[in-house]
Amino acid sequence: MSQSSDQASQFRSGYIAIVGRPNVGKSTLMNHLLREKISITSRKPQTTQHRVLGVLTTEASQMVFVDTPGVNSQIRKPFNRSLNKLALQMLPDVDVVLWVVEAGRWTELEEQLKVDVLNCQHPVVVAVNKVDRFADKNRLLPELAALSERLPGVPLVPVSALKDVQLDTLQDALYQRLPVGECFFPAEQTTDQPEQFRVAEMIREKLVRQLGDELPYALTVDIERLERGARLVRIEAVLVVSKPAHKKIVLGRGGQRIKAVGVAAREDLERYFKQKVMLKLWVKLHRGQGAYAAEGYGQLES
Repeated sequence: MSQSSDQASQFRSGYIAIVGRPNVGKSTLMNHLLREKISITSRKPQTTQHRVLGVLTTEASQMVFVDTPGVNSQIRKPFNRSLNKLALQMLPDVDVVLWVVEAGRWTELEEQLKVDVLNCQHPVVVAVNKVDRFADKNRLLPELAALSERLPGVPLVPVSALKDVQLDTLQDALYQRLPVGECFFPAEQTTDQPEQFRVAEMIREKLVRQLGDELPYALTVDIERLERGARLVRIEAVLVVSKPAHKKIVLGRGGQRIKAVGVAAREDLERYFKQKVMLKLWVKLHRGQGAYAAEGYGQLES
């Protein structure tokens, strides 16, 4: 990130909420800004189901990004209603709002979000994402002009999170709006999430990608064992579902689906731990508040 000498002498720090509708690239943007995979990604709406912090520390600033679930229009569903609340409830408590929109696509959801975002009493920066999809940049200019009319006075930064286009410019825009202050986290820390949570999320990401629309939203991943050895990391995880039909979906015919999940997850985990990983996955039924149902059991070792 480029800053003048006067700016560099003013260390700045603050919390930045990343908001937007599902699938605009919020998690991808945070991961690419941090150069590390902190938040899981997929094309399925509501992949992010928790508040995830990503910490970016430079010589001039510490930006604490708060990745949030995408705001969904189907607010009648309790699940979506709770995620919408999680996505917007932190707006009063941050220093800057980073609103991610998709280049060339303004929907009713953006119109609804506009009220919450522009009334939050904090500086707002709009990242106009996915500009790489415009092969003819002349087509992008009228889109940006129309967006500027909708959001007068709000800074717009055209970016491609996936292609790392103009992310330095975006960082500069955010830096300008952060308050002067000290670090909240040690410089080497990149997230507030414990290791077991990150491992569970890596596995859940592969489930989301494998299952697509078949994914039961109630599915959770519990890490029962995480043991680091000198040459091998042993991980045992339980994929908890609430219905027998969901167990069959996750296992797949002959266990092929869960095997594919295990193979893909292990590849990510080995990159994360930088050593070999032995991964065991079980699928179990959970009924009410009781223990796992004995018959809800499947296993894969990869």
